[in-house]
Amino acid sequence: MYRTALNKSVLRCRTEKMCGMKTKIGLSVLSLMLIFPIMTKSQVKVQQTAGREALGEFAPEFARLNDDVLFGEVWSRNHLLSLRDRSVVTVVALMSQGLVDSSFKYHLESAKKNGVTQTEIAEILTHAAFYAGWPKAWAAFRMAKEVWSDTTAAQSATPLEVYAQSILFPVGQPNDAYAQYFVGQSYLAPVVTEGLPVFNVTFEPGCRNNWHIHHATKGGGQTLICVGGRGYYQEWGKEPVQLLPGDSVYIPAGVKHWHGAAPDSWFSHLAIEVPGDKNSNEWLEPVSDAEYSKLK
Repeated sequence: MYRTALNKSVLRCRTEKMCGMKTKIGLSVLSLMLIFPIMTKSQVKVQQTAGREALGEFAPEFARLNDDVLFGEVWSRNHLLSLRDRSVVTVVALMSQGLVDSSFKYHLESAKKNGVTQTEIAEILTHAAFYAGWPKAWAAFRMAKEVWSDTTAAQSATPLEVYAQSILFPVGQPNDAYAQYFVGQSYLAPVVTEGLPVFNVTFEPGCRNNWHIHHATKGGGQTLICVGGRGYYQEWGKEPVQLLPGDSVYIPAGVKHWHGAAPDSWFSHLAIEVPGDKNSNEWLEPVSDAEYSKLK
């Protein structure tokens, strides 16, 4: 249910009795249990057969190292460095050596497939030209124009598409069902739908939800884990708290609060409803423009 995703909380557990050591440890363990399996599953195994197809009989060991080690192991460590970033590194490395053959075109195509836009590849090659050499950049640009030819006349990627490439979790669809409780556009993506549901909620710059309260007769509340961009969480009567990727917040039941993006940044957080008895959400007034304008 979307209420699970909307009502968000900042896991900086208070030192009050209701958020004692047991609660702190429990929420920390919960966060690790949720995030680690998801990140592990996100590691994409790269399948490559070019080595065996081209050199399988002539140089079988080289073919094995190319397909199984370089691509099967090194390129597959995308939990440490994304496929997109590996493509950028490889393109620049090949360009710096003046290698603009079929292998260079392959890696340009891979870079495009892994999310590098035409605008970005142009900037990457321009930047590298000052270090690798102007003639090498000219040669690289000729091939890059071929690879990105179908997007030359197309519109540049939207701000949402650019931001979506920077985070691990999906952005999802416009959160139209709960638009009445938001100022600005938000997006919702289910991450885990069974057991303990987890949702990724994304806010465009300036978007925030209304003041609201998570109610429960016992337990309850919500945990938020920031996974992208920059945002804020604020409890009624307290100063706003900035949230950056890796930050987490626990929101106890009964606390009036809001959360959303910074004025100049997209923002995404996982929303996890803490189990409790008779959980419900109460939506209240919007965060006023006067209050929100005080944020940086």
